This record gives sequence, C-alpha cells and structure tokens, in this order.
Amino acid sequence: MMGFQAAPAQLFYDFSLDEHVPADHLLRRIDNHLDLDSVRTQLNPYYSSTGRPSIDPELMMRMLIIGYSMGIRSERRLCEEVHLNLAYRLFCRLGLDGKVPDHSSFSKNRHGRFRQSDILRHLFETVVERCLAQGLVGAEGFAVDASLIAADANKQRSVPGSEWSVQEAKDNAGRSVQEYLAVLDDAAFGAASQVMPKFISPSDPAAQWTGAHKGHAFFAYSTNYLIDTDYGVILDVEATRAIRQAEVGASRTMIDRTEIRFGLKPRYVVADSAYGSADNLAWLVKHKKIAPHIPVFDKSHRTDGTFSRSDFTWDGENDRYICPAGKELKQFHRTYETARSGITSEGTRLYRARKKDCDACELKQRCCPNAVARKVPRDRNEDARDVARAITETPDYERSRHRRKKVEMLFAHLKRILKMARLRLRGPCGARDEFLLAATAQNLRRLAKLRPSRLPTAAMAI
Repeated sequence: MMGFQAAPAQLFYDFSLDEHVPADHLLRRIDNHLDLDSVRTQLNPYYSSTGRPSIDPELMMRMLIIGYSMGIRSERRLCEEVHLNLAYRLFCRLGLDGKVPDHSSFSKNRHGRFRQSDILRHLFETVVERCLAQGLVGAEGFAVDASLIAADANKQRSVPGSEWSVQEAKDNAGRSVQEYLAVLDDAAFGAASQVMPKFISPSDPAAQWTGAHKGHAFFAYSTNYLIDTDYGVILDVEATRAIRQAEVGASRTMIDRTEIRFGLKPRYVVADSAYGSADNLAWLVKHKKIAPHIPVFDKSHRTDGTFSRSDFTWDGENDRYICPAGKELKQFHRTYETARSGITSEGTRLYRARKKDCDACELKQRCCPNAVARKVPRDRNEDARDVARAITETPDYERSRHRRKKVEMLFAHLKRILKMARLRLRGPCGARDEFLLAATAQNLRRLAKLRPSRLPTAAMAI
C-alpha cells in the first residue's frame, strides 16, 4: 500500500544546529583555524562611538568567507543561502533565528570602511600566519605566476584608445574611473606601460584589452600569486593590469612584502620565461641573493642560418667573445683619451670583431654575410642571465619546475571550483578585494584539508 506523509502534529522541537551539521564539514574545519578577534580592533577606528549599533563586522567577514569558499559569486544569493543552510548558519553564529544582513550592507562597507582600513589584506595575512604556525610553509622555494581574470566590462560599449581622454573621464567620473585615475602613476597599472591599449572600457578603464588567450580578445585584470612550493600556500597576492611589465613588477613587490611582513626569504624562486628578463634576473641574483629557477628570456637566436650569440664563447676574465673561428671580439680595440662606458641606449655592450679578421675568415658567409664585421651585443646584466642558464642544467631545476605546477593548479581551482572566471566588482580596488578574498578562501581550504583540527600549542611550537 502506498504510504502518505501526514503533517507533523508536534508544536515544539528540541533542535540543535551543532548536532545536524556533520563534524567533518568543510566549514567546521575552516572554523578551527579562523581567528577574527583582530577584525574588531582593526575596524574600531572606522566606526562612530554614537548612534545605533551596526551589523557585526565579524558576521560579514564570515559570510564573505562562505561565499568565496563555496563559489557563491552573488551577494544577494549568498544572503539567501546563509538564511536557508544550517551549516552556513552555524559557521556565522546565527543560530536558527538570527537575522541575515541585507546584501546592500556588503557594498556599503566594502566601498567604505573595509577599504579604508585595508581589512581584507589584514584578514589574508592573518590566515597566512596561521599556515606558518601549522608548519605548512617551508620557505625553501617560492613560485610566482599570474593569471587573467575577465573584467566586468563589455566590448560593445568600449571606445578606441585613441579616442579616450583622461580629462573627459575626470569630468564625469564614476567610482571605478576615480580608482583608475588614482593609480595612473602606480607601477602595477598606469605606469606599467606607456602604450595606449587598442580599446578602453569607459566603465572600467583600468581593465586591460588583451588577446593573450589566442582567442577572442577581452578586458581583463591579472591576479598574481606568490606561493610556497611545499604545500602550495599563497603567501601574497596582487592585482595588476594584464601585461607582462606589471606582472613582473608585482612579483618583486610580493617578494619584498613577504620578507618584510613574515620574515620569509626563499633560497630560490621558480617562474616561467615571462619573468626571465635581464633586469628581473639581475634583481633576484644581485639585489636579493635569490637563485632564479627561471628560463632566460632570450631573443638572440637567429633563424637565417647564421651564427647566433650562443655560438660565441664568452671569456669573462678578458672581457671578450671568441668566435667559432677562434678570433676575438672586444668592445674597444684601441685606447681612448676619455674613458667610455660602452653601454648603448638599449642597455647593452657591443663586442666587435676586427675587419681584417672577418675579411679573411672562411666562415664569413655563415657569420656576417651582409656586414663588414660581426658585432655581438651583450646585456649589462648578462652575468645574471648566465647564472640562470647554469641553474637550468642542475637536477634541482628539474624538481623546482615540477613543483611550479602547484601555482597553475591554484589558478585552475580559482576558476573552476571557486567560480572566479569573471570579476563582479569594477576598478583596481574591486579587483584587489576579490583577489584577496579568493586567496584567503584558498588558504583556508588548504588548512582545512591538511590540518582538519587545531594542533596543541606545544606541537605548534615544535
């Protein structure tokens, strides 16, 4: 006989949220490592001492963590989910009858006291400190990389870069335009390149028009990660324009900031060839004393059948190149009364062969068929490039290249699991806020997976 569910007649229930949420739920494990006591202290100067009590900032932080940890991109939907989901209510300390704040409260606080106090950066760094305390950061090697995230900007409403005027934007500037104007001199945005983009979005001019994915071009920002290669913990995150110069500059900013903030300096840094410019390698080798496990960005290879620079042997002791025929190439073949630096406007030194050596050489057609004598340029930071080339021949380099894949996995997790393929907020500040919250959520999920419960104080000290 078919059953029939009757309406329950019981009027009162003895109900406990704690009993109905599984002990191994992701949010329970995240809560084991979440410490928001400092949030109130950080935000206290930005609240008035009079008036009606505001929404608890800790509640909003917990809700944002839920949204970015569970891939809930809409704040309106986030409020609905927290209202209905028992695990979310338990995590937010709302109980069964606690009131969920309106979605508009997030926007008001984000554009106000949250940014003024830099609370999202503080929250991210607090979680990194927790990862350090749990022994998830070895600081032996760091990996750095950037990934494109589509901006909330429409191609159909863009204007050609040649027709866009900063002065006109100032006269009718919204919030995202004001944020763009504020970072015109910032190395991560306006000062990263003087090249005018092909298209500019009037609603979000800081977003970069890019075709880096080899498909349809789109407006995007770059999220830059600096991770520890042991467990893939994100040590720093930075938002920039989606161009190489800004991304390389962000890597230096993150390395410096991690050393200042946490006292961490790696033995080596691993990255792809986009970070293998001579200037960046020199900064790592000479200034930071960090081994660059980075492929050298080199355009000296020739494809016309003539000798490339790699076919010439460098003699550092005598400051010269030796050509395949055994002749020397030097900067100066005579002494000048006034000493010359020999550095060109491109930052290179030119090493020249003697004309008489090239005229009598049997290899001239393979070396310089269209020139009187062969010239070989050498970057003033070529010694740092040589250090990077030497490292590529070591077994450590092969291992570090394999461990670099962890940063690519984090970007895949960011876009596929946390659903951040496109930004919801506009402007540099909006991109920074979203990237900080997403990185915080990824670190918390890593803590929940690898350290599901708190370690005793003695074990943490060890």
